[in-house]
Amino acid sequence: MIDFADPRDLAAYGLMAFGLAFDLVGCMGLVRLPDVYNRLQAGTKCVTLGTFLLLLGVLVRFGFDAMGWKALLCLWFIAMTSPTGAHAIARAAHRSGVPLAAGSVLDRYQEDGEGRDEAEAEGPARPGATP
Repeated sequence: MIDFADPRDLAAYGLMAFGLAFDLVGCMGLVRLPDVYNRLQAGTKCVTLGTFLLLLGVLVRFGFDAMGWKALLCLWFIAMTSPTGAHAIARAAHRSGVPLAAGSVLDRYQEDGEGRDEAEAEGPARPGATP
């Protein structure tokens, strides 16, 4: 039973509500944003922060019992993998030539020489490999 007079329950459900709201806004960003890079940014933000807040609410609600330790493990896993995976996907999309949206004004990968031309100029990755 939910007891909103208990500050621990109030904090836990408040964190979960903010997490759900952030996930909802992130999902709307996935639908509304123009290209893969912007959608990836919205998806990563909602997973990293929204799900992080949800799991933090579970940890506050249940404490350090079995459920809390599982939430803590998931927190660590999401914090380590979500930004890294998003960066890898964005870099792979850029290297394969996926265009930016028409209104984009800055391309850091291109400025740093991370474009498709560099990958083609490097040649085969190992002897005997074909590009």
